[in-house]
Amino acid sequence: MLIGVPKEIKDHEFRVGVTPAGVHALVAAGHEVRVQTNAGAAIGFCDADYAASGAHIAPDAKAVYECPLIVKVKEPQPDELARLHEDQVLFCYLHLAASPELTQSLLQQKVMAVAYETITDAAGGLPLLIPMSEVAGRIAIHVGANCLHMANGGAGVLLGGVPGVAPGKVLVIGAGSVGTQAARMAVGLGADVTILDINLQRLRYLDDVFGPRLKTRYSEPRAIAELTREADLLVSSIYLPGKRAPKLITRDMVRGMKRGAVLVDVAIDQGGSSETSRPTTHTSPTYIEEGVVHYCVTNTPSAVAASATDALTHATLPFLLKLAQDPQATLREHPGLRGGLQLYRGQVTHAGLAEDLNLPYVSAESLLT
Repeated sequence: MLIGVPKEIKDHEFRVGVTPAGVHALVAAGHEVRVQTNAGAAIGFCDADYAASGAHIAPDAKAVYECPLIVKVKEPQPDELARLHEDQVLFCYLHLAASPELTQSLLQQKVMAVAYETITDAAGGLPLLIPMSEVAGRIAIHVGANCLHMANGGAGVLLGGVPGVAPGKVLVIGAGSVGTQAARMAVGLGADVTILDINLQRLRYLDDVFGPRLKTRYSEPRAIAELTREADLLVSSIYLPGKRAPKLITRDMVRGMKRGAVLVDVAIDQGGSSETSRPTTHTSPTYIEEGVVHYCVTNTPSAVAASATDALTHATLPFLLKLAQDPQATLREHPGLRGGLQLYRGQVTHAGLAEDLNLPYVSAESLLT
């Protein structure tokens, strides 16, 4: 199959969908790969590296988007949408529940949209979401600590404290991959860390792993309201596969936080989990609302694009090799990949997405057969 790898054009998006090593594996499997010039140059993958691995270097996006299978990182931007065509397979992060306009555009283009974030493994996990969740969770503490600096509008709190000075308080909502990594980083800095979740089994696991260094609480509105008032840094990491994030943090809760506290909403890709959250970019990453510094960047892992690309492509390549053999047959026979199929030739094939956007739902199984 002819596979296209475009250069990402979202603000400060420096990741790339396939590395030179990935191109080598795809070519060895009998596929042809067309990589847009300078697609990975920002993170050290030059055109010569791709060519040496067997890729054809395309001079522009137009040549790449002629390919029947497009592999990228982030959702198509307006200029990219115009290049998509019927029956094309799009393999990337999509987060469509938070973007009705993008969903409608892709439906009109009648592409087969396979989203990294809802592909599952044999155990029901999310193998293509986890690597970027781990990156985002760790970055959340980095950027949160920086946002607490006075120069950035923060309260001037040092998360780890110093001898004779209490450490800052970190609240993490959600104990999945993002939340666990955020808690790990915050504990490592010496902060006073509490994590919330509704999964008691998960909380027991974290209690066993971290011991008294990490406080665990069951997540319910009263606990969230109580703990947000005390937090210097709040990291929200709620994720419901394919659906909009629930608004667990109300405006009143944000209003009740300390002046100069920081809210990092990692759920912003799925619409955000705070009523005060709105998408930001790496160019302009923060804003202050209700006296609280908000960081709501929708492609946070691109801040460390070299590490993030390696982590992402290690996970995506095995699935890409399967998909490239024969997309229709692979999606029909591979339940995990089929879980990523959100749109199929003008129809919504993910139940959660259809429910959130009030669109008709058709099962992927019925269409693929």
